[in-house]
Amino acid sequence: MASPNTTFTELVSTTFRKHRKDIKDNLSNRNALLKYIMKRGNYLKEDGGLTIVTPLDYTSNSTYQRYSDWDVLDISQSDVISAAEYQWRQISLSVVASGRELRINSGESRIINLAKARIKNAIRTFNNSFSSDLYSAGSLTNQVNGLQAIVADTNTNTVGGIDANTWTFWQNTVTDASVLSVTPSATTIENGLMLPCWLALDRGPDDQPDLIVADSNYYAFYEGSQTSLKRYASSDSASGGFVTLKYKNADVLYDGNSGIPTNHMYMLNTNYLQLVVHQDADMAIMDDMRPLNQDGSVTPILWMGNLTCSNRKLQGVIIA
Repeated sequence: MASPNTTFTELVSTTFRKHRKDIKDNLSNRNALLKYIMKRGNYLKEDGGLTIVTPLDYTSNSTYQRYSDWDVLDISQSDVISAAEYQWRQISLSVVASGRELRINSGESRIINLAKARIKNAIRTFNNSFSSDLYSAGSLTNQVNGLQAIVADTNTNTVGGIDANTWTFWQNTVTDASVLSVTPSATTIENGLMLPCWLALDRGPDDQPDLIVADSNYYAFYEGSQTSLKRYASSDSASGGFVTLKYKNADVLYDGNSGIPTNHMYMLNTNYLQLVVHQDADMAIMDDMRPLNQDGSVTPILWMGNLTCSNRKLQGVIIA
């Protein structure tokens, strides 16, 4: 007869391996940023490397030249940076049960219920914490780069090993209401703030923001501005279950429960945002571990990766 420890571990392992895709789908269904990254096919798996190297996607080669016949061609080396380098960040989550809990719940139905409860708690914890990480400044120890780092309020920060104070092409676009002398409201949000930001980011129909995420204040301002002409995208469309408003060709979503900072609206071109994960640590479940000097079962679940960007210039933030 299998011990409670063995049964519990097998239930946890089997459940996670069988429903790993569902777990990631549940996470993306509550985080608009992650949903659009996955929709773009930008949830990427790597098989190794000391760091995550992301080729940059911008134009600044000075040797573009019009010439005729035997004109001398410009072959000078362009002073450009070709790639950003992001650190691997690791997340661990453990499904734990003490020996006492395992023996109390050693009956078949009880052990199944215990495993389900612990798995449900682990999934909820990962969803909430990782969602907040994606909007963070990445300032906590070992935290992934969040949107507040990649699309920063102060855009001269260092991201991916590139100092934007030195390399201005690496500065994201900031539309500051205080600089424009605009008080954010339903009457000013669209023409006073969103339009200037959009114009700075628009590179034509194939290269413009496709996702606008806002906190509750800025989303309410925008919805209030659309009283007589609201355009909704269907909840079963490409937005993946989110009910969205439209601004030009972009979906506008309230993502306030995902960790977005107060009084912020992000205009994102998700073509250039990638969530890179190591193929061996994509919610990978490890073998059961049992402490030498304690009575219990510990099953770690591991994730390793980072949020990366290949063109910060085409990402924008609106702040007060």
